[in-house]
Amino acid sequence: MEHVKALLIKFIMITAVLWIVLSGFYDVAFADMLTISILLTGASYIIGDLFFLPRFENWGASLADLGMAFAGILFVGSFLVEGTIDLGSAAIVSALIIAAGEFFFHKYMANEVLTGEAIRSDEEKALIRKYQTEHSQELDGDDESDKKE
Repeated sequence: MEHVKALLIKFIMITAVLWIVLSGFYDVAFADMLTISILLTGASYIIGDLFFLPRFENWGASLADLGMAFAGILFVGSFLVEGTIDLGSAAIVSALIIAAGEFFFHKYMANEVLTGEAIRSDEEKALIRKYQTEHSQELDGDDESDKKE
């Protein structure tokens, strides 16, 4: 149920941004804006929030969401949006605002949705690295410490 709630929050955030930027300033049709919003919400939730956020933390996931939002709006918009608008500037403005919102959304995800083993603190990561060891075996079978000169 937490994933549904998080998806709904993300969808509302992305739809609000795209509605203001694309429909408000660039006169993109509401249906086109809604299609871009649905596709972008699904892709960025799976890739950015469920894959990047646990591995690269908030900044890494926010940067990934920035790139995905820009590329997604530009790519999907190039097929859907009719007319001559500057889709590149619309995509970068929308992506920057979405990435800023994603920064705060990731804090919600880390605290409410991805609990437990999914996200580790810096102290836990340091402990894991501290106790990692390497195991090796001599390939030639001769142990130098056993030889006497």
